[in-house]
Amino acid sequence: MEKSVEVLHTKEILIHFLKSFSLEDEYKLLGDFENFVYEVYKEGKPYILRITHSSHRELENLYAEIEWVNYLYKQGISVSTAFESINGKFVEFISAVDQSVFYGSLFSKASGEQVKAFPVNNDLFSAWGKQIGKIHAATKKYESSPLIKQRPHWYEDELLNVEKYFPETETVARQNAIELVEKIKSLPIDKDNYGLIHSDIHAGNIFYDGRSIHVFDFDDCCYHWLVSDIAIPLYYSCLSSFTANEINKREEFGRLFMDAFLAGYKKENNLPNGWEEQLPLFLMLRDITLYSVFNKKIAPEDRNERVIRLMDEIKTRIIQKISIVNVIAANKEM
Repeated sequence: MEKSVEVLHTKEILIHFLKSFSLEDEYKLLGDFENFVYEVYKEGKPYILRITHSSHRELENLYAEIEWVNYLYKQGISVSTAFESINGKFVEFISAVDQSVFYGSLFSKASGEQVKAFPVNNDLFSAWGKQIGKIHAATKKYESSPLIKQRPHWYEDELLNVEKYFPETETVARQNAIELVEKIKSLPIDKDNYGLIHSDIHAGNIFYDGRSIHVFDFDDCCYHWLVSDIAIPLYYSCLSSFTANEINKREEFGRLFMDAFLAGYKKENNLPNGWEEQLPLFLMLRDITLYSVFNKKIAPEDRNERVIRLMDEIKTRIIQKISIVNVIAANKEM
């Protein structure tokens, strides 16, 4: 979280939202990277309270997210659903001392446990793909309310403003990133390959109960190519499991991951047309987004050795125009 927002998030603001959703005084901070996320309790049962600053999301974006999440829940998909406050609102708000606004929303806590992509777990990978296939099948039928502004399209993400977030001296990386975004914009769109997706469905945003995947944190949901939701689990699983020096291990793992993942996905939805050609593009797009995130969120003087190593690895791939892993050859016949 940016330091300018951290200083505005006082205990009084947290207490306001606890009271708004009739929650107990006990709470536990789970994360504070883009939102302040707490485990909270009502009658002893755990819930998730998310507090969002107005610099990160507009009120209309939050309502659009919640409408879609609750739609997926009503379709029988295991996602964290949203609850109304004591005032009958899905989003409560309070002004900070600088007159900016914090928004609060309450969600169910997903069942299951946090997962790690490595070592290889074919049952997990298949369930992961199956759950995303369910979401994609459902989103093809989704129509947003005319009373709510739609979630943004992928290209509206401010993190793709590379002139803002890539250092001026990194001219090659900047130019390659701009060219990739323009190339993706030119891809053909139809209802079977483009729609409202989670857009950040890595291992940190799912729980696994040994049989099924439960999905939460739809904060980044947007209109995007469905293939992006396939690329992101692969991307982060490879990034977190292997270093840039372990190319062969990363490639082998990536193919095993995709074999099981796609088998599960195809049980619920047809693979989008052109997914083989598109997958490397969206792996590279995630490099661009993540590189912007690091530059935005972590000042150079605050970067530890791990962050510096990751940023150098990502920048190298952007300059070389390569994706983190190549799994297409092994899956061409699927």
